[in-house]
Amino acid sequence: MGKSLIQQRKGKGSSTFRAPSFRYAGEARNKTFGKESAGRIVDLIKCPGHSAPLAVVEYDDGEKTLEISAEGVKVGQIISAAEKGEIRIGNTLPLKNIPEGTEIYNIESQPGDGGKFVRAAGTFAKVVSKIKDRVVVLLPSKKTKEFLGECRATIGIIAGGGRTEKPFVKAGNKYHAMKAKNRFYPHVKGAAMNAINHPFGGTRTSRKGRPTIAPKHAPPGRKVGMLRPRRTGRRKK
Repeated sequence: MGKSLIQQRKGKGSSTFRAPSFRYAGEARNKTFGKESAGRIVDLIKCPGHSAPLAVVEYDDGEKTLEISAEGVKVGQIISAAEKGEIRIGNTLPLKNIPEGTEIYNIESQPGDGGKFVRAAGTFAKVVSKIKDRVVVLLPSKKTKEFLGECRATIGIIAGGGRTEKPFVKAGNKYHAMKAKNRFYPHVKGAAMNAINHPFGGTRTSRKGRPTIAPKHAPPGRKVGMLRPRRTGRRKK
């Protein structure tokens, strides 16, 4: 008998692949939708579940939130979450009230969801144009996306930029970094495995010429590679 595939072990839901969420500081999101008030940054903290530092903000209405920290903010700074607030780093406004060319992050997908887009350290998006009730935003991937004007975003660039520029140098450092978030590491190609460990494994070389398309009625242990692709091969010009 062979071993279970990695995707089968992940699907089982064992603690080996479960994120250590009990060590996370909490969910980082924009202030509750509909309430406009000013708040003070009480602390800047590190959370293993986020690549960027988080700001602990106490608002004047009594709400205390965790928000993704912008580059340049400091403890004691006053920020606001308002419909027509000031265009200043750390403030949260609806996209319809943010001028074109402004750098933003933590953009809501739907009004009030707390922010879904552009949340990694050092990233930012830009407001490109406004079309009726929609706002066109240039994402870090250089793709443009339309958002509803009521969706909110925070002004500035996310703190913690340059985190990926420092090399790991050796595999041990990478191992400990992945271990902190319980990410699976190292990744081994199925073609490099033995025949009992993976459907693509076996033979002395990694170049086997084995088809990577799983059959339509393949059992769970064979569902690897390209699962029923619409097309294969090169596109004709």
